[in-house]
Parts: sequence; structure tokens; C-alpha cells
Amino acid sequence: MRVRIASTKATQKITKAMQMVAASKLRRAQTAAEAARPYAEKMSAVISNIASAAAGSPGAPALLAGTGRDQVHLLLVCTGERGLSGAFNSSIVRLARERALALMNQGKEVKFFCVGRKGYEQLRRLFDKQIVEHLDLRSVRQLGFVNAEDIAKKVLARFEAGEFDVCTLFYSRFKSVIAQIPTAQQIIPLVVEEGAAASATSYEYEPEEDEILTRLLPRNLAVQIFRALLENNASFYGAQMSAMDNATRNAGEMIRKQTLVYNRTRQAQITKELIEIISGAEAV
Repeated sequence: MRVRIASTKATQKITKAMQMVAASKLRRAQTAAEAARPYAEKMSAVISNIASAAAGSPGAPALLAGTGRDQVHLLLVCTGERGLSGAFNSSIVRLARERALALMNQGKEVKFFCVGRKGYEQLRRLFDKQIVEHLDLRSVRQLGFVNAEDIAKKVLARFEAGEFDVCTLFYSRFKSVIAQIPTAQQIIPLVVEEGAAASATSYEYEPEEDEILTRLLPRNLAVQIFRALLENNASFYGAQMSAMDNATRNAGEMIRKQTLVYNRTRQAQITKELIEIISGAEAV
């Protein structure tokens, strides 16, 4: 029992240390995620406005108009590189898996682009042959826009090669330390926001809308992916902080119960030895 108690105490120290590390990293990750939201949302709103003005144009970019088909879907699944974060990774994978199975039941072809080791490990159990690419970011100390640009370029290259028709981005949106929301966002072709068409006539564009969109749409793709990576990063540390706090509390409860059992066993052993000594003395 002494060995078990010591082992549990050592585990409690580790979980407490991990909780403190996650708490210290969460503040910076949360600040970065919240700072990226206004730019990404405004970029999306501006492009939706321009796209509404260019709706129906024969020269509309493929990233906006699509391929005209809805047969092949690419699921861009962004998860963490490490575990010990509660349901953070599994909730994103579950959402992507449910979407994939629903599409397959409709007769669609599904492909996966995995960003993050944990999502890849879970998805390959069911969809090993459908995973077309896996990107590992374990060597990246601090996420930057260049990481999102690399992913966007890979996705664009596959789209231009005609490998898929629709691309959906999966990630976890950070709400609070105890709440992370699994999110699915279609990024190819772009989904025009409701109400953008009503305000599209308020602006005149120079050069033409199609030319502006040709330049902005690829950048918007990278911006949305970068936002997803930052949201994921903050969500991971929030989930890990919460999970390690629960683990530390559970370890404390286990130590209390183990100590109680140890004291009872020790008391019973002492009582037994006293009875043997008294019985021996009476026998003499």
C-alpha cells in the first residue's frame, strides 16, 4: 500500500505540473485565437460581399463557383499532436467521421487530409485508404501564417488537379476553458453569407470583381485555415488544463482512500500483534 500511495502521489505531481504548464500556455494561445477572429471574419464578409456582386458571372473563379459537381469531398481535419486533453481530439474526429459516413451513404466519395497526429491515428482505423495526405506539426514550436499557407497550397494543388469538388474544414472553436465547440466549415467552394447580396450594390469595385476574387480567395483559404489552427491550439490547452485538473483531483481522492485502507490495515496488524503478545503472556 505504501508503494501504491507513493506511485499515486508521483502521478499527482505530474498531472499538477501539466495543468500549470497548460494554464501558462493557454493565455498566449487564447490571445492569438481571439486576435485572429476579427480579421478572418472581416475577410470572409468582404469576400462574400464581392462574391454576391459577381454571382452568376461566367468568369467567376472556381474557388467560388466550384466545379459544378458534388461527388468528391475532401475533409480537412485539424486536431492536436498530443493527447491527455480529454475529449478534444476525439470530438473533432467524431464530427468528421459522422460527416464522412453520411456522405458515403449518399453515394459520395470521401477523402481525408489530416493535420495533426491524433486525428490521423484515429481516422486511419476506419478510413486508412481514404487518407490522401497527413501533415505533422510536432516540430513547430509556434504556429505561424506560413504553416497555414503550406496547407492551403497543398489543398489548392489538389483542387486544381481535379481531385475533389468540395472541401470542408474541421476544427474545435475555443469558447472557454471548459467548452470547446467542434466546428465544420466549408471552404471550397466558398459559402456566401446570407445578407451579403443585399449590401453588394452599395460598393463599386476596381478592378472587376472576378479579378479581385482571383487574388483574395486563395489568401482567404489560408486565413481561414490559420484561424482554425489557432482556435485548435487554444482549445487544446484549455481541454488539457481541464483534464489535468480533474486528474489531479482524482489522484487526491485516490490517495485519501488508499491512506484510509493503509491506516486500517496497519491498525488491524498492530491489534493482532498485541493480542498475540497478551495471549502469550497469559499462557505463561
